[in-house]
Amino acid sequence: MFARIAPRYDLMNALMTAGRHQAWRRKAARLAAPASGGLVLDLATGTGDFALAFLGETRIRGVVGVDFVEGMLRLGREKLRGRETRGSRDARRVHLVAGDALVLPFRDATFVGVASAFLLRNLADLPAGLAEMRRVTVPGGAVVALEITQPTLPGWRAAFRLYFHHVVPQVGALVAGDRAAYAYLPDSVDRFVTPPELARLMGEAGLVDVRIVRMGLGTVTIHVGRRPGA
Repeated sequence: MFARIAPRYDLMNALMTAGRHQAWRRKAARLAAPASGGLVLDLATGTGDFALAFLGETRIRGVVGVDFVEGMLRLGREKLRGRETRGSRDARRVHLVAGDALVLPFRDATFVGVASAFLLRNLADLPAGLAEMRRVTVPGGAVVALEITQPTLPGWRAAFRLYFHHVVPQVGALVAGDRAAYAYLPDSVDRFVTPPELARLMGEAGLVDVRIVRMGLGTVTIHVGRRPGA
């Protein structure tokens, strides 16, 4: 499914969020506050926008972006080459690789921070994914997750559901040519755990000081936890 929508993925993100998705990524990168000079892991990197947000908002050495979908990674590499052509050095600081978030090909305590944007609700085993994220993070490092969530304000909740369940699939059909993929999106959010439940699961995975930051009137939430130690 993600391979099918890859060519219009960035455009759909911009349309669905009125361009706010990049600001959310930048905010999440700042909240993670990774140690300078280290490497950050960006899971489900897609076309690399979260990786680039970390480079722009923090003083890390570089980012390893992992995604399950080679079609997304191909577009991410093209994006990085385009930035390099325009004089940016970002491409030299981002390394994109194919991989499974549930079985990461990295040693324990490799990264000063581990990040994901819109990944967790797609995992087949959420506790296992959180445990992997903790495993590859250095002691004291942050695990940060940016997710779409259900708002709680009654009137706004109803309006958001109308938009998300009816407008977004229609736009997906018109722009991406794939209504099914953009009907899956709101359905996956409906099935996903609430922000407090995700915070509890992060604690059970061994993360501490878990914070919840809600944005967009509750439609987007950032969770930040830290691996104990250091």
